[in-house]
Amino acid sequence: MTDLQIRPGVAGGTTGAPAVRPGLLLALVLCGQFMAVLDSSIVNVAVPTIRTDLGASGAALQLVIAGYTISYAVLLITGARLGARYGFSRLFQLGLAGFTATSLACGLAPTTGWLIAFRLLQGAGAALMVPQVMSLLQRTFTGAARTRAIGLYSAVLAVGVAFGQVLGGVLVSADLFGTGWRPVFLVNVPIGLVLLAAGARLLPKLPGDASRGFDVPGLVVLGAALGLLVVPLVLGNELGWPVWGWAMIAAGVLLSGLFVVVERGVARRGGQPLIPGRVLRAPGLRPAAVGLFTIMAAYAGFMFAFALHQQAALGHSALRAGLCSAPVAIAFGLASLRWHRLPGRLHALLPSVAGLLLGGGYLLLGVLLGDGAGIGAVVLAETAALGLAAGSAYAPLFARALAGVAPEDAADASGMTVTVLQLGQVIGVAVLGSVFLGQVDLPAPAADSGHALLITLAVNAAVVLAGAGFAERSRRVVR
Repeated sequence: MTDLQIRPGVAGGTTGAPAVRPGLLLALVLCGQFMAVLDSSIVNVAVPTIRTDLGASGAALQLVIAGYTISYAVLLITGARLGARYGFSRLFQLGLAGFTATSLACGLAPTTGWLIAFRLLQGAGAALMVPQVMSLLQRTFTGAARTRAIGLYSAVLAVGVAFGQVLGGVLVSADLFGTGWRPVFLVNVPIGLVLLAAGARLLPKLPGDASRGFDVPGLVVLGAALGLLVVPLVLGNELGWPVWGWAMIAAGVLLSGLFVVVERGVARRGGQPLIPGRVLRAPGLRPAAVGLFTIMAAYAGFMFAFALHQQAALGHSALRAGLCSAPVAIAFGLASLRWHRLPGRLHALLPSVAGLLLGGGYLLLGVLLGDGAGIGAVVLAETAALGLAAGSAYAPLFARALAGVAPEDAADASGMTVTVLQLGQVIGVAVLGSVFLGQVDLPAPAADSGHALLITLAVNAAVVLAGAGFAERSRRVVR
């Protein structure tokens, strides 16, 4: 089989459809993915301007930021199943259209309430679009081409968060035509329109499978479980971890257990469970997914605490904080793209070894910053080394997680894996952010914040070292 699968009607097959151009197709879907990742962070630096312009309360501003993440995380698996039923390309275009339209609506929102509602809908559009990206990569590319595509996918995930803060700072500071915060949303509109036009020509005509059921009980229980878990994790720290938040988390855990029971019942009755058992039984998938979760949780928690430390203790602007965070994100992306160029005999061990180096790197950075020292060349070099280690652990582990999944299960595996990554980021920010903020009241002197960052990075190190253990377990399973 060639690196690019040749399918009738997709890549110069018998129906006369135009041949797929793999480079353009990859650029198209990853641009859509990049916009979705970008919007999870680009709004952060616009919060003070939104507060002034719309008179928003602190709780409302938190919902503006969190509403996107909540609906995005909760609906990802649903978006994957819809793509399998109605066609990945069709759902990508539908999600992209919804994301673009709601970005316009966010940019024109007259009040905070409308902005919150549009952010929820924007997250829903992203949840329809994003799972189709990995499904299209799984169905379209094979061999070395798939490895390169997944490397680019990983790079987009890593760079998007940091770039969002930089771009947001640039757009808000520019105050284009007196529009203040609105360009952080409106920037998506022309890009989205170009991608929609390109998608109509470039996306392969992969048909959906009308026989794929929706597993309504599974969708309802899983959606409720994810919502009960994500909402308090996203809002808990801002609201002081109220009792109702802990009650929601407990209920979410119980519903997660109920979801397993429901899915087994669906399979026993001959139905089509939301996450088929054969997907979970794919060699190495489960320990690899846990390893990916820990890497993304530690990465997202670090980026959050590092940005707070810079802005509230070192006095950096949002733009400068974003630029100082860029080396770790860029190095993460480069490692994700280039790891497969290492000698083949190293590939299997790379996630485990890189995970161990990553744990040590977090500890070293904590020591460097623990006394409140400024961010100079040595610290930036250390953060770049962290990015290299994180990308070298993440990208090959991601490829390993999906390597044993059959093409017909690509949508379900994609939805599950992307949801794991998204939950890793949400939980990383919630838990590690709480560790950091529990040690210091910001704004604070640099030394106090540095000490809090040292403790947080020590917890980070423990998290990724546990992840390295799961990466090693996945290697032994697939060996």
